[in-house]
Amino acid sequence: MYHEKFYGTHYEAGLRWGAALFKKGKRLLENVPFPIAGERVRFAKACRPFYEKWYPEVLEEIRGIEEGQQEESGKLEAVLLSMYCILPENRCSCLAFREGEHIILGRNSDFLAGSDRFSMNGVYRLNGGYASFQGNTTAFVEMEDGVNEHGFAVGLTSVYPACRGDGLNAGMLLRYGLERCRTVEAFIRALEVLPVASCQTFTAVDKTGAAAVIECGPMGMEVCRLDEEHTFVAAVNAFHLDAMKPYRTEGIDDWDAEERYKTIRRAFEVGGTGDAVFFAMEILKGSYGFLCQYDRKTGKDTVWSAVYDVGPGRIWRCEGNPSRKNFQEDGRFRF
Repeated sequence: MYHEKFYGTHYEAGLRWGAALFKKGKRLLENVPFPIAGERVRFAKACRPFYEKWYPEVLEEIRGIEEGQQEESGKLEAVLLSMYCILPENRCSCLAFREGEHIILGRNSDFLAGSDRFSMNGVYRLNGGYASFQGNTTAFVEMEDGVNEHGFAVGLTSVYPACRGDGLNAGMLLRYGLERCRTVEAFIRALEVLPVASCQTFTAVDKTGAAAVIECGPMGMEVCRLDEEHTFVAAVNAFHLDAMKPYRTEGIDDWDAEERYKTIRRAFEVGGTGDAVFFAMEILKGSYGFLCQYDRKTGKDTVWSAVYDVGPGRIWRCEGNPSRKNFQEDGRFRF
């Protein structure tokens, strides 16, 4: 995983980063593990008008990167606007709970073995009144988990698209939330309005102590909030809430999503250790059962793991598989 800082306007941040990589001989599109053609290009073009209306600044950032990389206009858009809608996709696990002052979001990012070399952690402080945030991603502009200056943290898991629509995809929706939302409820309200292209879950927490899993797609949305009945929430790569279950796709390789979901539930049934952060890390590293113990020879792995404790405002990250590497606290971003 490499680390970057972004500042200025969206366009300036993109141009500066794209040019810096180009100067080092690094071309982003050379790391894309699929052809940029056909259905992917057509779908991205269909989605573009929705970005122009709802999130034009992210298109400006992509334009800046393309210019800095000296790439043909539209190719990076075709990659990013079609992500999570046309496979391959990430396979991840999320959990959230509250214990005393600790308000925890934990996430494993599961992807292709070897993708850790181009995974990025970025700190964004952009002009224009957008919230500053820190986020992790394998997809350049899009974010897969992160926390903003207001203490709103969110992580995603992809769900195999039983259907898809024209609109914003999971990684773009998550970044939209980091830039514009202060609370879980504000993010839910945004998702009720925004056009959603892909199928996914979002697990989110905020400094008020709120936490929720949001299962959503072009077909609709259902939310499970932390309350007296639900002492934790969790998500993998399948829908589990009643209104969304009809949109599950069976018979696909979801990287043992149900086993991962059972592992998280089992951990909370057994109970915590008294240390909320340590408990979250132990779940994510597989101490309660299968969660990240992939055989890299199959091409699968957990490429990073993150724990956000938005109560006291602290972040830990394992840059690699947490069953083999250690979590380290990251104090660069205060919130």
